[in-house]
Amino acid sequence: MQTTVVGNYPKIPNRPRPGRLRNAINKRDRGDLTSEELLAVEDEVTAEVIEEQIAAGVDVVTDGQVRWDDDQTYVARRLGGVEIGGLQRYLDTNTYYRQPEITGAIKFKEPVLAAAWQFAQEKSSRPVKAIVPGPYTLATLSADKHYGDREKLALAFAEALRGEVEALAAAGCKQIQVNDPVIVFNKDDYGTFHKAITKLLDGVSGVETGVYTWFGDCGGILAQMQELPCDVIGLDFEAGPGNWEALESATFEKKLGAGIVDARNTRLESASEVAEAVKRLSAAVPVERLYVNPSCGLEYLPREVALEKLKVMVEGARQAEGVTA
Repeated sequence: MQTTVVGNYPKIPNRPRPGRLRNAINKRDRGDLTSEELLAVEDEVTAEVIEEQIAAGVDVVTDGQVRWDDDQTYVARRLGGVEIGGLQRYLDTNTYYRQPEITGAIKFKEPVLAAAWQFAQEKSSRPVKAIVPGPYTLATLSADKHYGDREKLALAFAEALRGEVEALAAAGCKQIQVNDPVIVFNKDDYGTFHKAITKLLDGVSGVETGVYTWFGDCGGILAQMQELPCDVIGLDFEAGPGNWEALESATFEKKLGAGIVDARNTRLESASEVAEAVKRLSAAVPVERLYVNPSCGLEYLPREVALEKLKVMVEGARQAEGVTA
């Protein structure tokens, strides 16, 4: 059993530390800071959030997605055929993203994620997992002005994102997580989702790949998800309590990314709560195939709360490990 995170981490530090990244972005937007100077600040904050995850005891960390404006646009804006439009609300949250607008055939230009992953891994004493936006979620949350068909759009995104996956693998990345949560709201469109993930990940070798969902459950499609060409399936057991029944009624043969710490609620769980959840999970999934993680990205929380939740998560996982070993 290992502990990990789902992707993003709060970028804004606790007071009285200044919000260096936010200030730097504002200065860049005003023309008072160059893009190179902003990149240096992003590097500093990336190293900082990696250090916090490691200090909490997390086994597999991420770069915190410090360089990402949101889960959609960081990669999408660098693809051919995509322009970035106005702000849209992100699912049922109080956060927003700039909507990708598809104005032509989507094309992969050059890798975006590999260099950022290499920097993060150089700064980390723990394995760093790369995050790739999911093709189905990108297709669903974009304004399609070209393809006129969600499946064609999702497959086009998958083909382009495959370039990112291959570049990460070539750079030496050993763990890649695809964030594709929208399928929990569109289960009747599972066929499109499955085709897109297959195009993205089928045949990728030398890398542990995962597909993560959140904000709902995978009841009714979890058995089919076992056929995806990935090693890990991530489920949100906080916003999607139906995942408990879905998991316990299915034969689960992959590794499980178990979102059992609520990443959208400031209430601090106890280590014993985490341990009990792990013990319940271990009845369906052997602990050696289990990742314990927050329910979704941590950026919805104050930074001090996110750190404390990770500490409790790690402590609870270690308690459960002693019982279930």
